[in-house]
Amino acid sequence: MTGDPLVVADSLTRSFGAGATIVTAVADASFTVAASNRIALVGPSGSGKSTLLHLVAGLDRPTGGEISWPALGDREDLRPGQVGVAFQGPSLLPPLTVLENIELPVILAGRSEEVARAAAVDLIDAFGLSGLEDKLPEELSGGQSQRAAVARAFAGAPRLVLADEPTGQQDHANAERLIDAMLAIAKVDGTSLLIATHDWSVAERFETRWSMESGSLRTKEVPCSA
Repeated sequence: MTGDPLVVADSLTRSFGAGATIVTAVADASFTVAASNRIALVGPSGSGKSTLLHLVAGLDRPTGGEISWPALGDREDLRPGQVGVAFQGPSLLPPLTVLENIELPVILAGRSEEVARAAAVDLIDAFGLSGLEDKLPEELSGGQSQRAAVARAFAGAPRLVLADEPTGQQDHANAERLIDAMLAIAKVDGTSLLIATHDWSVAERFETRWSMESGSLRTKEVPCSA
């Protein structure tokens, strides 16, 4: 897929607080996310990875610099159609079943219930959730909830999927299956991926690796031996 870049950031900065208590979570970051990119953003906890993902998703606004979405539209147009997001913490809607949670972005994008059901069924199989379709979030393990949230991020075939520590609650086998599914779906649909992780075994599966430390982003390729 060609065309304008999906995301362009120039000197992007996000600070919290003021005066002596100010904390800069993202400092002067410049980068581009292009169509079909597969990017792993690595770095320790507290390095600014989650804040950067929130800025890219349009969920937060920078305190300095600029960010735009040339091929996706305005900030208000990003979700649920253009950008799918899997958060680090629990994000499934408690009153909805696994199937209904995964269907939701498709329905909100204005597509029919039949299309939403078909997409959700395929994603449930791909992410190892078969048999859990009618379960409520409170009935799931942490790993199952996380896989359902990642599946929901892919519902509706967004052009960009952002995932924050998507394997954080998975055992090794399920982590491998989750990343396999993410990469396979992205390849078929031409989806760009930007995931935050501190797990090098996950990062090495991605063609591009960026790093963050103390709010500073380095987009030069990071070797997995780093």
